[in-house]
Amino acid sequence: IGYWHNWNDGAAPYIQLDQIDPRYDVVVVSFAVPTIGTSHQMEFVPSETTQATLALEVANLQAQGKNVLISIGGANAAVHLDSDTERDEFVTTMLAIIDAYGFDGLDIDLEGSSVAITGGTISAPTDASILRLIEAVNTIADTFESQNGTHMLLTMAPETAYVQGGMSAFGGIWGAYLPIIDALRDRLDILQVQLYNSGSMYGIDGGIYIQGTADFIVSQTEATLQGFTTGGGIFDGLPPEKIAVGLPACNAAAGGGYTDTATVRGAMGYLLGEGQQPGSYTLQQAGGYPALRGMMTWSINWDAVSACDGAYSYAENFERTFSEVSMDIGVSEVAGLRAWPNPCGDQVTVSLPATGRAVVRWMDTLGRALRSETRSARGACVLDLSGLPSGPL
Repeated sequence: IGYWHNWNDGAAPYIQLDQIDPRYDVVVVSFAVPTIGTSHQMEFVPSETTQATLALEVANLQAQGKNVLISIGGANAAVHLDSDTERDEFVTTMLAIIDAYGFDGLDIDLEGSSVAITGGTISAPTDASILRLIEAVNTIADTFESQNGTHMLLTMAPETAYVQGGMSAFGGIWGAYLPIIDALRDRLDILQVQLYNSGSMYGIDGGIYIQGTADFIVSQTEATLQGFTTGGGIFDGLPPEKIAVGLPACNAAAGGGYTDTATVRGAMGYLLGEGQQPGSYTLQQAGGYPALRGMMTWSINWDAVSACDGAYSYAENFERTFSEVSMDIGVSEVAGLRAWPNPCGDQVTVSLPATGRAVVRWMDTLGRALRSETRSARGACVLDLSGLPSGPL
């Protein structure tokens, strides 16, 4: 999962949306923000292209089996729903954005003053703005699903203070996302807490852990899986299928919390039940969480920069971490797979099994994945190789 900047940054330049590294399965477009003078009437304006072109790029990614979501908020945009009228206008404007670009769903990345609690509990919040946000998301999802006949994807990317911070205090920003997560847990597809730009945080073992370490990744991730006690009641954990680990692509991508790829891989291996304990924190669940959903980064643009720890090093680290983990689709090798012509141009025909589904992965000679697509197996199948680098595959 990667966030994609809708702006050009000198250090992390704009990338054409449908030209990002194919290892990103979920692309989160950043950001829909309130129009000037409001805190609730949302807009999304492409900064480097037209609406029609960006909508086509979204469709191109979806044709490759990717999901593309629109994120609301970000670090610099405050979103407040201070009346029922503002709630309804928020719903209307967000649905218009989703429809205009054909997004698969919504990501909630509200920070700063956008979310705060003054009373109530996790299961029974009393802050009107939080209640309206929950109502608004439910209405957007209901409307999307009614109009499209398919599930609306919902993800959230809160900072640690808003989630695990509830173990320290319950008020203001501390634990402020917990009532939202709890109310929407049946709708929520992925919770990807930002394990960066964070102070030290409690783990569920009572220890205190510092960002940028394997212990921080492991302890903060298990807190969202096992749940924990707060001043606002018990937060019940989420299943591993709903949890992704959120980390920055390199030092320059965040104010703090970058963790080198070897440490990340060690922490992820332990979480997945495939590696040794990398630090002092001991998982409460023996065997780890093999069904953990994946990894998220801020951001794809940063990951693409060679100066950012090597071009697409985050995507490559993800691929190495999850390459041997069984996901949703069972994989079986096809003996005697044929491809013709060989060598080929922009198209190649491959022989697939007569039944079932097949995952076709194109890799370079270093074993790096260049493209992956799922096909209903049915014998000979023509595949488009345009856009792949030249050379042996």
